[in-house]
Amino acid sequence: MRIVYLAVVLLTLSTVGDAQAAPAAIYSDPPADPAHPAGMVVLHIPSHGVLINGIVYTPAGTGPHPTIVICHGLPGNEKNLDLAQALRRAGWNAVTFNYRGSWGSPGTYRFAQNLEDADAVLTYLREPSTAAKLQIDTKRIVLAGHSMGGWVTVMTAAHDHALAGAILISAADMGLLGEMNHDKLVAEMADNMEGLAGVTAESMANEDAQKSKAFGFANAIPGLKDVHLLVLSANDGLAPQTDALIQAVLAEGGHNIKSVHAATDHSWSDRRIFLESTIIDWLSTLQ
Repeated sequence: MRIVYLAVVLLTLSTVGDAQAAPAAIYSDPPADPAHPAGMVVLHIPSHGVLINGIVYTPAGTGPHPTIVICHGLPGNEKNLDLAQALRRAGWNAVTFNYRGSWGSPGTYRFAQNLEDADAVLTYLREPSTAAKLQIDTKRIVLAGHSMGGWVTVMTAAHDHALAGAILISAADMGLLGEMNHDKLVAEMADNMEGLAGVTAESMANEDAQKSKAFGFANAIPGLKDVHLLVLSANDGLAPQTDALIQAVLAEGGHNIKSVHAATDHSWSDRRIFLESTIIDWLSTLQ
């Protein structure tokens, strides 16, 4: 019995030690601030004639607060809302949104429009009235994206140099995807259409194929050399794409890149705490 008891104690100490090594926002709530409580605000963001849907998780305390915008993938079943909640506990505004034609946002869905919508979200958040209302520090906005949202982040960060940084989570190069065999590309799209309006698997495949050169990571490389980048890859087959992006940015003169690989799936299903901890720790290094 004594041996069993010691084993339990050692396991408990090990678990506590692991928890203590993680940022406090991972495992504990921040102090409540009755005067400036944490909250959630629904957003209706103007983008090309319609109002797309979004939310912002707002942290407790007086602002302005640093802000992260999280771009979901295709179709966006994994929206990383646990990450958004952890970031709020760490003192960040955490914004998520749905591209036109996805998950109830008005309009029809198009890959090219996703890039326009990301720009529209950033423009909206930087407007003085919005920034004041949501207590946003407009000089400390970071863009993050998962899967196809990582592609949105790459292409956006390449030209929006007012961003404080960019985070790629298992990012997918939509340009390379567009070079896939047509029938296989249609099949790929057919498996990723939940919540999308105004498209078919064929139309999505056609758009990606026709714009594969314009959609490629290669077009973003010159604009990324001065961007603070956190690149997170997994065992999902996409790591070579972001590895190549990193090497190309370094060759261009970039020097602000941190890369982390985890042995997990595309959704980071069994590494969520690791994912959140890594991102929070990296964000703390930004000036």
